[in-house]
Amino acid sequence: MKRPIRFDAGSQSIAVEHGFSVRPIPLQNDPPEPIEGAIFGVADMSENSPHAGERHPDGDEILYLVSGRVRVVLLESDDDDIDLGPGDGLLVPKGIWHRVDILEPSRIVYLTPGPNGEHRPLP
Repeated sequence: MKRPIRFDAGSQSIAVEHGFSVRPIPLQNDPPEPIEGAIFGVADMSENSPHAGERHPDGDEILYLVSGRVRVVLLESDDDDIDLGPGDGLLVPKGIWHRVDILEPSRIVYLTPGPNGEHRPLP
């Protein structure tokens, strides 16, 4: 029988594998190590991500802003960029290139599908 596992959101993420089996993993830099399933985590961000955009061909990404302000820039899309404040959530559709620009230091909760995420290098 499995036992409850306490995890530290400041130093760990959660790998959510197919079948919803979960396990703590070390907090990873962006882009993270690919996981078959999804990664659930909390990111404290005061600077933009170290890439020029990302997309997730394996599924939709869920973002929830706990504190701060961010702008989700939807690249190669006719949709307007989306500003998020505390308590706002966003579903980023599968395959859409996007990046998160930090407007104020922020805490973001995310569920990112994998393992085939793509990232563009900074110019």
